[in-house]
Amino acid sequence: MSELTCGVSNCTYNKDYCCCKGDIMVGGKHACDCDNTCCESFHKRSGDTFTSAVSHPSKTISIDCEAIKCAYNSDYRCHADHVDIKGGNAGTSMETLCATFKEK
Repeated sequence: MSELTCGVSNCTYNKDYCCCKGDIMVGGKHACDCDNTCCESFHKRSGDTFTSAVSHPSKTISIDCEAIKCAYNSDYRCHADHVDIKGGNAGTSMETLCATFKEK
């Protein structure tokens, strides 16, 4: 599991920069840089509603990853020690990205 910092402030799973979904999927099968990745687990928050799939926010999370050209991807799992998901006030998953992506 990786330590994750989520900077997507309007994702329903974001609580104090932690992801409360339990696991996420990073998309970008053919990505050559972080701009071509995304958090496919992003779900836009409605108002102040917060959704948690786990009982407590955790700094570590399981990350599935489709970005096969990323140095941290091994058998579709992220093995980076720390992952940063960016996206500020994203409206869709395509407006998010994995800032930790590093091309092999």
